[in-house]
Amino acid sequence: MILTTTFNLLRKADACKESYTKLRKALKGVKDTEPINLITILEVLNLDDALWALRATEQNCDKVARLMASDFAEDTLPLWHKYYPEDKRPAEAIQAARDFANGLITKEQLNIARAASDAASNTAYYAASYAAAVHAASAYAYASAYAAASYAASDAASAAAYAAYYASYAAACDAGKEKREQIFRSYLQQ
Repeated sequence: MILTTTFNLLRKADACKESYTKLRKALKGVKDTEPINLITILEVLNLDDALWALRATEQNCDKVARLMASDFAEDTLPLWHKYYPEDKRPAEAIQAARDFANGLITKEQLNIARAASDAASNTAYYAASYAAAVHAASAYAYASAYAAASYAASDAASAAAYAAYYASYAAACDAGKEKREQIFRSYLQQ
């Protein structure tokens, strides 16, 4: 799916002044109402800014943002299972997020899975002796709680950004940066 924004939409959504200025300089010939591909924002700025721009797209990006958030969270499942091998709640919440994005389950069913994921996150947070497990749990909580459960496209976009942010901690900070960029590109180059 090709997702675009414009300088007008970015301003309206209160884009970061520094990133907006840098993008404006790099795309000096682009008019305020001309489409800007989110891949361009990734290339000119960074993944965080490209994910943020999901909240200011001309197209409805709700489904893409929810699926992307699920992928970011899923990428940290091996770390979760390293510390909690029998706990399937985060994986189930991620699947529920995907099912909700694809119209296969109701919001109520999603909320049940989200609650289970939140419980797993809280369990890990309070019992963890490993910081990475806490961050992995946070990735699932954000991906399921914010991405999957919210209806608004801007909330789903925020969830993708939060899931990527927490996944980066769970994956030893920037070790998974290329993987997250690859996930982002895979959704927007179809």
